[in-house]
Amino acid sequence: MTDAPDTVVLIHGLWMTARSWELWAGRYRDRGFTVIAESWPGMEAEVEALRTDPAPIAGLTIDKIVGHYASIIGGLDRPPIIMGHSFGGAFTQVLVDRGFGAAGVAIDSAAVKGVMKLPFSTLRTGWPILRNPANRHRAVTINAKQFHYRFGNHTTAAQSAQLYERYCVAGAGHILFEGAGANFHKQAATKVDFGNDHRAPLLFIAGGIDHVSPPSINKSNVKKYRKSAAVTEYKEYDGRSHFTIGQAGWEQVADDALEWALARSAGRPADATKAAESQWS
Repeated sequence: MTDAPDTVVLIHGLWMTARSWELWAGRYRDRGFTVIAESWPGMEAEVEALRTDPAPIAGLTIDKIVGHYASIIGGLDRPPIIMGHSFGGAFTQVLVDRGFGAAGVAIDSAAVKGVMKLPFSTLRTGWPILRNPANRHRAVTINAKQFHYRFGNHTTAAQSAQLYERYCVAGAGHILFEGAGANFHKQAATKVDFGNDHRAPLLFIAGGIDHVSPPSINKSNVKKYRKSAAVTEYKEYDGRSHFTIGQAGWEQVADDALEWALARSAGRPADATKAAESQWS
C-alpha cells in the first residue's frame, strides 16, 4: 500500500534548537501536515535555559542524534518527509540512506563522509570548536559577531544580534569533530552509500552567500550520488545565507521544499520506514 506523506520531520543543526524551525513548522501545520520538530536528545529545554546550563549539549554524538530521529520516524504509520538544516541535512542523508522517509530535503547541508571540498569559510566557521581538541567533550558557545558571520550575513549586525538572542545555543563539540574527521575513519557516523538505488528521493538546497555550507560543498555532495538510480536534485537560491530557514523570503524556500518532496515521494511504500526501523534498531 502507498500513502502520500502526511508528516514532516524537521531536524535542526549545530548552534540551534528546534526553535529555528518555528516559521516552517507553523506554515506546514497551516497546510494540514503533522509536523515533528524536536530538538536533539537532551536539548528539549528552551534556548534561554540551555544558555544557562549547556551541559546536556556536551555529551551528544551523531549516532545518538540519528538514533533519536530514527526512533521517532520508526513509530509513524507512514514514511514522512524528512528535512534537515546544516548538520541536520547530513543527518537527513544518513536517515534516507538507511531507508527512512518518503523524501529527504537537505538544506545548507553539512558534508557527509566522502565529501572532500571544504572552503576556507567553512573551516573558519568551525574554528571556535576545532581549535582546541578538548572541545570534543564540551558545549562551545559563539558570540554575536561570530554568529553574524555564520548565520546572519544576509542582514545587518544589529538585526543578526536579534536572531542570535532568539535562536543560538552552545554547539556540541563532538558533533563537529566527528564531521570534520569523517574522511579519516572507515566507519564514520556520517557514512552513507552514495550508490544506494533504493533510498527515497533527496533534494539539496543551497544558499548563494552561505559561509558555513556554501554551494560548492552542496554541489560536491550531490555529485557523490551520481551513480545512484535514486532521485537526487539540487536547487540554489541567490542571496540566501546559512539561516535561510529564517531569512526574509523563507516562505518560498519552505514551499518549494515541500512541493518538491510531495511530488517526488509518490509511490514510496508505506512499510518502508518499518523495514528501516527493523534493520537499524
